[in-house]
Amino acid sequence: MPSPIETWYTDIPPITRIYITASCLTSLAVQLGFVHPLQLWLNYDRIIHGYQWWRLVTNFLYFGPLSIDFLFHMFFLARYSRMMEEGFFRNKPADYVWLLLFSATTLIVCSTILPFAYMPFLGSPLAFTMVYIWARRNPYVRLNFLGLVVFSAPHLPWVLLAFSLLLSGQLPMGDLLGIGVGHIYYFFEDIWPRDPASGGRRILATPRFM
Repeated sequence: MPSPIETWYTDIPPITRIYITASCLTSLAVQLGFVHPLQLWLNYDRIIHGYQWWRLVTNFLYFGPLSIDFLFHMFFLARYSRMMEEGFFRNKPADYVWLLLFSATTLIVCSTILPFAYMPFLGSPLAFTMVYIWARRNPYVRLNFLGLVVFSAPHLPWVLLAFSLLLSGQLPMGDLLGIGVGHIYYFFEDIWPRDPASGGRRILATPRFM
């Protein structure tokens, strides 16, 4: 008889399961000393001149050492990525992969051209992008935060942003990046096509080769 954890894991949709597994294995490999975080971070000099292209992927897989903070990130990634994949992207794996690729690419571009937005690891902003898009697409869902505050889903990113600011005393740039990229996708996929000026055209429609 499968254990509850095994059942939970196998019930996760495939794309989310692959991402969570890769992230857990990456942190485990760092914890065991098989690889160093400096070999994973988004180092443009090493990417361009050292041809270390894997950094474009691994910077999204490392969420820090195994800790409570790591489990917190995995929880949010599993929860909201799963709801996205099982909800809006049910039976649309290519569309969901395209969302992840677009979001990851946009985060890298923003991190490159905006000096104040540079982050060596972009996994957390990518997860926050999923949170933002899910929240905007569920305007009537009511949420409870720590049993203290009840609010509608679109306010979730801002509640989490304020909570992070309260805990750290610093503006969480990763969360802001995730909100910005999530809004770009949400605007061009959900708002712009309904505007008469768009002619119904979806600028971010999944490419045909996918």
